[in-house]
Amino acid sequence: MYNLLQEEYGLQEITIEKLCGYDNANFLVRTDTTSFIFKTYVFSEALFDLVKAENEVLLFLKENGNNKQYPTPVSFKDGSYIKILQIDGNKQICRMLTYLDGVFLGDSTHTKPLLASIGTFLAKTDLLLQNVTNYTIKSRQWQWDIQYLPQFKHFIKDIPDATNRALVSYFFQQFEAHVTPQIPKLRKQIIYNDANEWNMLTKNNQVSAIIDFGDIAYSFLINELAIAITYACYDKDTPLDNAVIILQSYHDVIPLEEKEIQLLYYLIAARLCMSVCNSAQAKKNTPENTYALVSEQYAWKMLRKWVRINPIAAENRFREAAGFSSLEVPPVTQIVNKRHRYISPIVSLSYKQPIHMASAAFQYMYDTSGNTYLDAYNNIPHVGHSHPVVVNAGQQQMATLNTNTRYLYHQLADYAEKLLDKFPPSLNKVYFVNSGSAASDLAIRIAKIHTGQEKIMVLEHGYHGHTQTATDISDYKFNNPKGQGQKEYILKTGIPDTYRGIYKNDDGSAGIHYAEHAIELLKNTHTPIAAFISEPISGCGGQIPLAKGYLKTLYPEIRKQGGICICDEVQTGFGRLGDYFWGFEAHDVVPDMVVIGKPIANGHPMGAVICTDEIANSFGKGVEFFSSFGGNPVSCAIALSVLQVIEEEKLQENAKIVGKYYTSLFRKLQEKYRCIGDVRGSGLFLGIEIVHPQNQEPDTLLANHIKNHLRNRHILISTDGPYDNVLKTKPPLCFSKENAAEVVENIAEILQAYYKNVNKTNAF
Repeated sequence: MYNLLQEEYGLQEITIEKLCGYDNANFLVRTDTTSFIFKTYVFSEALFDLVKAENEVLLFLKENGNNKQYPTPVSFKDGSYIKILQIDGNKQICRMLTYLDGVFLGDSTHTKPLLASIGTFLAKTDLLLQNVTNYTIKSRQWQWDIQYLPQFKHFIKDIPDATNRALVSYFFQQFEAHVTPQIPKLRKQIIYNDANEWNMLTKNNQVSAIIDFGDIAYSFLINELAIAITYACYDKDTPLDNAVIILQSYHDVIPLEEKEIQLLYYLIAARLCMSVCNSAQAKKNTPENTYALVSEQYAWKMLRKWVRINPIAAENRFREAAGFSSLEVPPVTQIVNKRHRYISPIVSLSYKQPIHMASAAFQYMYDTSGNTYLDAYNNIPHVGHSHPVVVNAGQQQMATLNTNTRYLYHQLADYAEKLLDKFPPSLNKVYFVNSGSAASDLAIRIAKIHTGQEKIMVLEHGYHGHTQTATDISDYKFNNPKGQGQKEYILKTGIPDTYRGIYKNDDGSAGIHYAEHAIELLKNTHTPIAAFISEPISGCGGQIPLAKGYLKTLYPEIRKQGGICICDEVQTGFGRLGDYFWGFEAHDVVPDMVVIGKPIANGHPMGAVICTDEIANSFGKGVEFFSSFGGNPVSCAIALSVLQVIEEEKLQENAKIVGKYYTSLFRKLQEKYRCIGDVRGSGLFLGIEIVHPQNQEPDTLLANHIKNHLRNRHILISTDGPYDNVLKTKPPLCFSKENAAEVVENIAEILQAYYKNVNKTNAF
């Protein structure tokens, strides 16, 4: 190397230092008076053409710009700027560039003037590059060009953590949904394409130069800005605040178009995904190449922050910085009025001020005004809103086959097999329907046919759906002042509540006593029982776990009468309780039939009834059962993906760990505020009963005050129970400890302000 540099460039008394490089070797060459960068690449004809093209761009910038801002090619002694030489016995592409001095942006304090200079510098560079025509660059399909994001898709599998894979996959899907359709409409030109913190040099609080044009590409002009924002902001706590500074200064030089601003949020996410995918692939194949991993930590940090940012909020911030008006949003009252024009108000809305939602991701929901809500409430998107594995399963199957259930297709039996593997061996037959309500309805029909009896025992405050039969068996519905009243075939027993009930000790004795009351009712009824149905934790009762020993004592008595035991797992199933996949497991019983719905397909309309062979055989002797859509190929594919995500992301374990932490935070808060009467539940199925401190009676007003003030703080929970005084929180199972702390900290602040304002010191 030393002799080569002396011979080809006439350099004397030089020192050579090898520098970090991604896919080529770089050397810092110093003389007594100046410095250079000597670059070598493993030879290929295609790469030779690209390096030649890069040199042509740099020579253009030298002639038309400032040669202190961009590296300049240094000619060999024969006047050429690029050569193919033998180095250490290998054929290498070689060239020399001037060395530019300055402090790397990554080593500089990122002041507002410095951030603004990034946008200005890049825009002025892009103005120059608009005049460059180079067909080698124009024909290049470079993987580090954001428009070719799909080339990174096969690297997602190399990301070791399933939760991280899901986050990246989500943004890939967002790119396909939002960016891909707009590609033909975007401005394209040659851009620098690699404005990261180790390619930009600074002096006097300004960007002074950029180096390494190896990623130069013919791409969307807006990608220049997306890349610069990514690397200037990915270590910041508030990346949007810094992003708008860079955008505004760029826009002052090259005015941006609205369609470019609309896509910037997704393009930034795409660049972050490219970075973490590349790091994952590098770790797998070349773990010694630490240069390829340098930005990984920051990229993950920003991706997690980025998913919390409402895309509408990001676009509005970008629009404001570019001088465009914010997106127009119709007033919520207008949306409500239109809804009520066609939909009866009996279909209720949450909160005093309803929320107009636009989209959602994992445990976050985005409204049309740009707000992000932490969803601590929705138990239907079980594995997370818009989970990419679930979305992909539905899209792929919908594009392949969806038909009624009279045809053969493998998805039905495949899913049935996977689902039944989660149950005890005795529960080995399944019927698919379209909802939990339909499942409850079918379960009662099957029970009546199997037993030849009509009478159904139900629990006080129970809720099992909205069909006529489901309403008949739901005390929450029929006992409402506006309800239809209790039907003759319904036998209602009291809820085994160890907080408000007559028996308090949840050591098994209370459960036995409550069961004895139910058994007495059974003995006094004039006709045998067909079935007893209950949830393992009563949702509408106020998130009340049935007392220990209750089901274990009562189930045998139901069976003695020839009745069957039905467990409604619509809300409690699929690992939500943490310690158990199904709620009945917590009671050490095995029901004869299980009803499931809601989370079974992450919000896609699906439900199921699981029963024993004996019960299925009885039902099979009657009229044919048929559901046009229950268990159709799309539903089964989606439901199968839910089981896959629960397993891969260890979401039951997460529900257990986060749920115990969540509970502990509430109990610490309970020690400070006597208005928290009870904290109960399991995993990520919790109820917090709000009471008057003086007498422990339900405090409905305060519970609703907390709920609505959390909503105003962009946190979603709800209230439930006979007095609507129980805060219920049943978030998607991807909920984190940080999310749990955020909820409880905000409740603490709300309570502190509430008691300060009303001067009720006896709350403490």
